[in-house]
Amino acid sequence: MLSEFDLIARYFVRPSHPKNRATLGVGDDCALLTQQAGMQTAISSDMLVEGRHFFAGADPFKLGHKSLAVNLSDLAAMGAEPVAFTLAFSLPGVEEEWLSQFSQGMFALADAHDCELIGGDTTKGPLNICITVFGRVPIGQALRRDAALVGDDIWVSGSLGDARLALGALYNEYALNADALDRAAIHLHTPQPRVALGLALRGIAHAALDVSDGLIGDLGHILKSSQVGATLNVDALPAGAMLQQQPLEMRRRFTLAGGDDYELCFTAPASKREAVLGAALAAGTEVTRIGVIEAERGTRLLDGDGRPLDLNISSFDHFASP
Repeated sequence: MLSEFDLIARYFVRPSHPKNRATLGVGDDCALLTQQAGMQTAISSDMLVEGRHFFAGADPFKLGHKSLAVNLSDLAAMGAEPVAFTLAFSLPGVEEEWLSQFSQGMFALADAHDCELIGGDTTKGPLNICITVFGRVPIGQALRRDAALVGDDIWVSGSLGDARLALGALYNEYALNADALDRAAIHLHTPQPRVALGLALRGIAHAALDVSDGLIGDLGHILKSSQVGATLNVDALPAGAMLQQQPLEMRRRFTLAGGDDYELCFTAPASKREAVLGAALAAGTEVTRIGVIEAERGTRLLDGDGRPLDLNISSFDHFASP
């Protein structure tokens, strides 16, 4: 059986990264990253726990992708360029085929974003994956949650709700045909971090975050940090292709509070609408204007005709019952 160090060497040690961002990478007590003048380091960690964040027996290639994707999404929300990451995880046992597929899925996404694995840790235990990612952003240009201003437009990237649609079908809350489930599940298992959009929005957007636990709750973090409120046009929310085929009530619930979307929600001045659309075009990502930031605290929901909606909806809570 492979030892811990054999495991690391076989599946997670790679040739030097072509951009040589790490002065010293995997193999010592610490990695060394060289600081760049005029830049700040953006750091984020996310933990994925089997049975809580992914199903037991999940496809290891897709799991490797998602484990890194959720971290890169945090960098995207800050307008930060990916640099490097660490991987710490516990494994019930050493299954070489599983490790091979997991590392391939993770490195395929890492290579797509020029992000280098520089260290971490492994141990035996329940399957639990924790990645810490490092990025860089010019000083003063990070997209922060506390920077939304009254009068800002509220935007969201991509589409919402297909991941939640797939999750509900997998939990047998309702039935989807096999094709619809497969297409919706792409958003659940292999989300695409909006790194290029986050970079393109620097100097245009005021505040931003990634939508991981549901739009209504995640936007609430911007509102609280910026001490503002908002009005949202619920029927303007961009439902995923599979969710669009579902009843209106489900579309509203899942776009507002579905979770696992990993899209960007951001605010920008109304005067920057053309700039926002230009940034989205450059990043190859669609964006939709969904509301406005207001002085009055709280979130007001309107339907497509501008009438108030009274929806009792909340986002995902990691400490609520599964």
